[in-house]
Amino acid sequence: MEELRLLPWANPDGLPCYLSTDGGGYLARLADGIEEVQLTMGHELLDHARGVLAPGARALTDAEYRWLACRLTEALSDALRVADARGQRIPVPPGTAEADRSDEQGAR
Repeated sequence: MEELRLLPWANPDGLPCYLSTDGGGYLARLADGIEEVQLTMGHELLDHARGVLAPGARALTDAEYRWLACRLTEALSDALRVADARGQRIPVPPGTAEADRSDEQGAR
């Protein structure tokens, strides 16, 4: 059964992109790879930020702190999109209130 998958990128207008997929195929694998790169980059950026903020670390210039804040904001946005996309792909256990609501909406 094909489902809509939230992709880890947006269209040129900043709107979310979705893929109709059964979980396989080139675009699904590409999205998996991009998600992995985004999360890895976020981890590396967080390590860098921790080093910058550690006691005794060299103080950065205003421009360097601004750059770091912008990159951290981007990394957080990417991580939240990945979490949302992966959360949408988690199957709802049968017998839960959410599954029951989904069944009711599908029957209409």
